[in-house]
Order: sequence, then structure tokens, then C-alpha cells
Amino acid sequence: MSFCRLPLRFPWLTLLFFIGLSVASGYYTAGHLGINTNTNDLLSKDLPFVKIRAELDRAFPQDAAAIILVVEAEQPEQAALAAGFVQRSVSANRELFQSAYIPTDNAYFRQQGLLYLSLPDLEALADKLVNAQPFIGYLSAHYSFAGLMDIIGLALEGKEQDLVMPLDPLLTAIGQALTQVKAGQAHFVSWQQLLTEDSFGGEQNRRLVIVKPRLDYAQLLPAALPMANLRELAVQLAQRFPGATLSVTGEIALEHEEMETVNQGMLWSSIVSLFLVCLTLYVGFRSFRLLLVTFVALLAGLALTAGFAALAVGHLNLISIAFAVLYIGLGVDFATHLCLRYQECRQQGMEVDGAIADSMHSVGASLFLCAATTAIGFLAFVPTDFKGVSELGIISGAGIFIGLAVSLSMLPAMLKLLPGKNRQHRAVKPLPDWIYRFPFRYRRPIQIAALLVAVAGGLTLTRLSFDSNPINLRDPNTQSVTAFKKLLRSQTDSPFATSALADSLPEADALAAKFRKLPSVHEALTLSNLLPEQQDEKLDVIDNLNLIMPGQLQRFAAAPEPSDVRAALLKLAGILTKLGEQAGGAPSAPLWLSLREDIQGFVGAADASANPAQLYAALQHSVLHLLPQTMSMLRDGLSAQAVGIDDIPDPVRAQWLGTDGRYRVLVLPEQDLNDAEHLKAFVSDIMQTFPNSFGLPIGDVTSGQAVVEAFIQAFSAALGMIVLLLLALTRSFKSTLLIVLPLLLAAILTGACNVLLQNPFNFANIIVLPLLLGMGVDSGIHIVYRLQHADSDQHALLESSSARGVFYSALTTLCSFSSLAFNSHNGTASMGLLLSLGISFTILCSLLVVPAFSGMRAQN
Repeated sequence: MSFCRLPLRFPWLTLLFFIGLSVASGYYTAGHLGINTNTNDLLSKDLPFVKIRAELDRAFPQDAAAIILVVEAEQPEQAALAAGFVQRSVSANRELFQSAYIPTDNAYFRQQGLLYLSLPDLEALADKLVNAQPFIGYLSAHYSFAGLMDIIGLALEGKEQDLVMPLDPLLTAIGQALTQVKAGQAHFVSWQQLLTEDSFGGEQNRRLVIVKPRLDYAQLLPAALPMANLRELAVQLAQRFPGATLSVTGEIALEHEEMETVNQGMLWSSIVSLFLVCLTLYVGFRSFRLLLVTFVALLAGLALTAGFAALAVGHLNLISIAFAVLYIGLGVDFATHLCLRYQECRQQGMEVDGAIADSMHSVGASLFLCAATTAIGFLAFVPTDFKGVSELGIISGAGIFIGLAVSLSMLPAMLKLLPGKNRQHRAVKPLPDWIYRFPFRYRRPIQIAALLVAVAGGLTLTRLSFDSNPINLRDPNTQSVTAFKKLLRSQTDSPFATSALADSLPEADALAAKFRKLPSVHEALTLSNLLPEQQDEKLDVIDNLNLIMPGQLQRFAAAPEPSDVRAALLKLAGILTKLGEQAGGAPSAPLWLSLREDIQGFVGAADASANPAQLYAALQHSVLHLLPQTMSMLRDGLSAQAVGIDDIPDPVRAQWLGTDGRYRVLVLPEQDLNDAEHLKAFVSDIMQTFPNSFGLPIGDVTSGQAVVEAFIQAFSAALGMIVLLLLALTRSFKSTLLIVLPLLLAAILTGACNVLLQNPFNFANIIVLPLLLGMGVDSGIHIVYRLQHADSDQHALLESSSARGVFYSALTTLCSFSSLAFNSHNGTASMGLLLSLGISFTILCSLLVVPAFSGMRAQN
């Protein structure tokens, strides 16, 4: 009692003390509370898969915390040129990036690339090049737009007998170029596709660039500067290489855009939420004065809790940063109940000091019990392996008691200094009398309904699931998510490939052989796969090509000779006209006539334009621009030599041989891992074959398992400790059961609705469970304590300040989070939906089910 009297005897001293302490705490927080946004630190480093990931990161640092740049273009040559530009641009910016490399494109692969084709594919490619040799030879000697039109005309007229390559694809490509350039659109003829078709295999129109950025984990967005630079680079790429695109994805990019999505509009959402909370409290209090003191107490408690976080932990992580939201949701409860009880006492005619003392005496015990049980719910997470929630538990657990201390000291002092007018109890009730009597009058139907709903909900809970794929949490419209999901459909570029380490290359090869037998595995690669098979046979094929194409390819390194594009087009059009008239029924006749019309239409449009020369030059550029890239690729490929393991250069070996001397086994999935069942099957197969593997899919699935285990462990321990504490303090099994009842029933109903609404638990929404646990227990405590209050009219429970406190406390929390359910970020939206369901069921169970089970009957 002496403590309760201090704020009344020394209100100014109490108020100034807390203001000074809050200011000092804020100052200390500003200088000492950092932000650690490294998601790798959210889980205990002692977890097996975390240790394996750390080993892989140390062995292959170039791939740790990397960004995947996806360069795509309609033509494979354009994709290669654009990817090279991106790699050089990023490598030159040493301030923002540590490294950048293209896994499948470097000097070694450009020279030895033909050896990595299968022998049948290489022979097919050789046949195509042999057929195209007369064409290449003529064009090499007459390297100009006119020379190209001439060789086409000679072939069409049958005067170039050695040219046996198919002409129709070439004529179609030129027709497309005429149409696109005439329309003012960028278009380039792909000579690689014309001369080799798909003989090079793989995703030739897509190139990946692996970039390691410099991250600042002291910032909320550690990759902000590198990501901004890459987005500017994407704009430059589109301007320099028309038709090419640059997409940024990978773990770092996904996390960055996720934080951007969450933060987008957060200021306005926060303002709207704060307005709704204040409006709700004002409706509940109908007093601006009580709203003011509640708001001031809330800010003071928040400042002191932040100071404790700076002192005890030193930083916030991506989960513990939510302590402010959780504190507002729970901390406001103490002030709400105290203010409503004070208001109730004043309405009954009590003086200020008596009303404050009675409020602290009658509500203080239940507030202390609420604080203890809620703190247990948070502190139960401290010993778990989920470090992100463990730190949240430390901060929020202490914040609950800080909020209680502020509500029982600073708040009464402010009520003493701002007493307001004494208003008598209002005779008019806001709701009809039957509503207040409903839980007691219909207690038996309510009990039966509650039991039936609990059983039905319990059966539904068997289908409760945890979605461990973080991709499903993010905004599906962001670039990183779109590109990531697209890559997941690829068998060669999937970012969900996994890795394993072996002490020697033979061990790595043996492990890869085991992986290849799995139905969910497309391929398992090691350094040995960089040793081409059947080299002698392939080199014979390449040597034969070198005999017939000695120096022809060198000519294309220089710019084409100038020529009269208009005259060359008209000459070809004349040949096409003759052919069309002479062989109207030939299979290619429609194509010849179509190309002739395209040429005539283009020439007419160019001659009528303001700058005809510019349009003709654009056509020449469209047709010949990518030819040097194709010829350069062929020239480099024809210089291939026999290669052994020791001949593989260090930059390439570094992708397979780690800095610790161990060898990597890279496992590629067979199926599209956008499908959750395919993902689980792939991870299960990999882990059963070699548990010491790691990759993003393994990290996601095992992280989900660790999080679920942590929450089961924490909630089981918290619930057990809460029940024991309630039994010890209430000394009544019935009271304890009545307090826990709304929590259990609300939990069952929330989980069941989550199943029905297809809103599974995930890494985002699961962190609100401590809040729902605290609110469920607190609501039960307030209602049961009010029912047992000797001076209260028990059958007017729903009219009391306790019931109003439960309702308005929950409503303020609901207002704080209601907007989250409409967020474009799927994880945030699922969090808002879960909170809305949980809070709604908590109110329903506390104000309807608990009175019905209290054993009291309605009075007439």
C-alpha cells in the first residue's frame, strides 16, 4: 500500500522522475541500440544446418550472401554481350561489390566450350557449319550488307551451287528485321540461331551473373546501395542493349525487396493505426484527459523498454524490431484497465485520491498477474534455438514489467495532477439490458455450443500446416520474386540447387553418383564434370572444321564495309519478283513474295522519311550487329585443346574446390520447386542421402522445422508455467480453468479458421502468437477477477470497467493491425489476418464463454 500511495503523495516528483528517466533512456538508445538485419543470425549457430551453411560459405565465399543477376534477351548473342557488360560494370565498382562472375562464360569456357557438347551434338553442329561454309566464306570476302544480299540472291538463282544451308530461316529473319526497323523497334538477327540452331544447348538466351555485394547490417536495408546501383544498371542495360533485360534476385535481393514492401506505406499505415487506436480509446474513455495520460504513459514505457533493449541486448533483429508493436498492443492494456476503473470509481462519486487508490488496489493484483503470465509467454522463447524470437522474448518480457511499473506509478501521478470533473454514473446504458444478461441467461446453450465448436475445431487442427517457403510470404509482383520463381522452373539455373562437401574428388564423384539415382534430382555435378568426355573424337571433329574454315572467321572482327543498302534491297527484290513469277507453286514462293513486299514497303517508308540514310543504317545494324559475336564464339571454340583436371584455371576450379581443400557436389532439382510437394520431396531425398548438405531449400525447410519446434517448446513451457502460477496465486482450480479457458478455445478457433481460410503459419505470422497468448490470458484474468470482486455486481459483468477494458484493449490492438491484412506483402497480410482472427475470438471467449462457465445464473 505504501508503494500505491507514493504517486499520490509525490505526483510531481514521480512524473518528473519518469520523464527524466525516459529522456535518458531515449538518449542512451540512440547511441547504443543498433540494428542487425542479417537473417543468418536469427537462428542459433549451433543448429546442424546452420553449421553446414557456415562451412559452405567459408569454402566458397564468392557465393555467400550473393545476388543473382538474370540477364535475358531474345537472341543468345545479345544475352552474352549484355551479361558481359553487366559483369564488367559491377566488377569495376569496388566500393559496392566484392566480386562478380558469370559461371558459364569466361575465357576458358569460350575456348573449350565445344568439348562440353555431346559427340552427337558436336557432329550435328559440324555438319551445319560445313553446309554454311560457302556462305560464310563468301560473306567473309564481301563483308557488307550488299555482300549478304548478293549471296542470298546468288543462292536463290541457283548460281551458288555449293550453298546447301537452308535459306528460308534467313529470309524469314531478314523479313522480320525489315518489319521491326520500319516500325521503329529495335531488332537484331541472331546468326547463332541461323547457323547452329540449338546445337549449343542450355539456356542460351539467359545468362546468370553472380554478384557479391558489400552489405551494411547496421542499416535496416543492408543492401540498399548495391541494389540501387543494380537498378540503375538495369536501365543502362536496356538503353545499350535493346531487348535485353536485367532482373535482380537471389536471397539478398529477396530480403531487400521484402523489407521495401513491408516499409512501403508504413508511415501512413502507422499514422492511420495510431489514429484508430486513439479514436477507440477516446470512445472507450469519452475523456480526452484519460486518452492523454494513457498515451504519455505508453510513450514513456516504450522509451524505457527501448533503453533496456540497448542495455541488455544491444541490437534489434528483423523479428525483435516488432517489440514496439507488441508493447503497444499489450502495454496499453494496463493503462486502459486502470483508467476505466478510475473512471468507474469517479462516476460512483469517489474523490480523486480515493478513486486512484481503489483502482490501484482492485485492478493492481490482476494487472500484476497479467504481467507475470504474459512475461512468461515471452521469456519461454529465450532458451529456444530461434534466436530472433529469443531476443524478442527478452526485450518484450522486460517491457511488460516496465509497462506495469509505469501504469502503477506514472499514470496515477498524472491522474492526480489532472483530476478533471467528477461525473456521476450515467443512468442510460449504451446497450439493451438483455445483452448484458445474455451469457448468464443462456449459459447452458453457450456451454454446449463451445464444447461442440472446440471438438470440431480440434478435428480441423489436424490439417494445420507451416509454410516454410519464404518465397510465398513475399509480394509476388516484385521483380526478385518473379525472377526467382522463373528460375525455379529451370533444371540448369535453379537457385534451389543444393551443395555438399567431400574431402576428396573421388569421394565427391561417388556422392554425386548416389545423388543422380534420386528421382527428384536432375543432375549432380563435381569438378570431374569439367573434364570433357571423348576428347580425342571431339578434337578430330574440330580439327576437320579448322581445315575448311582456316581464316574466314577472323574477318568479322572488323567493321563491315560500307555499301548501298537501298540498292542491295532493290536488287534482291527484283530477284524475288522473278522467282515468284517463274515458280508460283514452289513451297517457298509465298515467303519470297512476302519478303519482296517487306522490302518494297521498307524502301518506300525510308525514302519518305525525314532521314532515309538513318533508317537504312538502322537496318544494316539490325541485320549484321550480332554476326561478329557468333563468329567470335565459333573462332574461339575451334581453338579447343585437350584438357586435364590440372589444366582447368583457378577461377573455374574455385567454383568446385573450396578454400579449405574440400570439393563441392552441386545437386540440381528435376522438378519445378515452386510446388511445395516437389520441394519437400527434393529436400527429403537429399537429406536422407547425405544429411550434411545445404542449399536454400534445405535452409527453408529445416528453418521451418526449427521454428515450429521452438514455438512448440516455448508454448508448452509457457502454458505449463502460467497454469502453475495461476494455481499458486488463485489457489483455485476452477479460477485457473476459467482463466485458461478463453485462451485454449480462442487458440482452437483461430487455428481452425486458419485452416479453412488457407492461411498457414509461416515465418511472419508465427511471431504474433506471444501477443495472442498474452491477450488471451490477460482477458481471462480480468474477467475472473471481476467476477470474484466482493463489491461488484457480478451479473452486471459486461457493464463493468473490466469487461469494457477487455473489449477496448483488444479493439485497440485490432485497430493497430487491421490494415496489415490488406498489405501486398503476403507474410504481413497473413499476420494481420491471424491477429484479427485471434483477437476476435479472444473477445468472444472472454466476454461470452467465461461468464457462461462461471456457474452463476442470471438474475431477473
